Amino acid sequence: MAMLKAGDKAPDFSLTDQNGDTVKLSQFKGGKLLVYFYPKADTSGCVKQACSIRDAAPDFGGLSVAAVGISPDKPDKQKKFDAKYSLGFPLLSDVDNSVAKAFGAWGEKKMYGKTYEGIIRSAFLIDENSVILNVWYKVSPADTASNVMKALS
Repeated sequence: MAMLKAGDKAPDFSLTDQNGDTVKLSQFKGGKLLVYFYPKADTSGCVKQACSIRDAAPDFGGLSVAAVGISPDKPDKQKKFDAKYSLGFPLLSDVDNSVAKAFGAWGEKKMYGKTYEGIIRSAFLIDENSVILNVWYKVSPADTASNVMKALS
């Protein structure tokens, strides 16, 4: 998949969140949006990443930045993840990986000598007009929120 860069138009999406509601990119027009992709709900790296975003929510709100997380998990698993850690932001289900592919967040990975396809942990800061301001591919779970804060300071 082609990787996106700053200045590109963000790919449109319409996905189901942990509550069964449809969430679209267009709902966030007029404010900034952090879209981040994570491999699997309630795994150590994904917990660290989601909780750092949850903890940054007051700062994000002051900067008019909303956040959504996207993974291949089904909405019921996302709901348990949200409830367990009181995340409080939309976790979107991309079971066919179509949105991850559109963002360039799906591709070849290697673990324990095996090659497979999966989510490339990535984050995108999108402006009020759906234009990408910043891109972080292979982002560290601990750095997602702080990267956004640095980009906006």
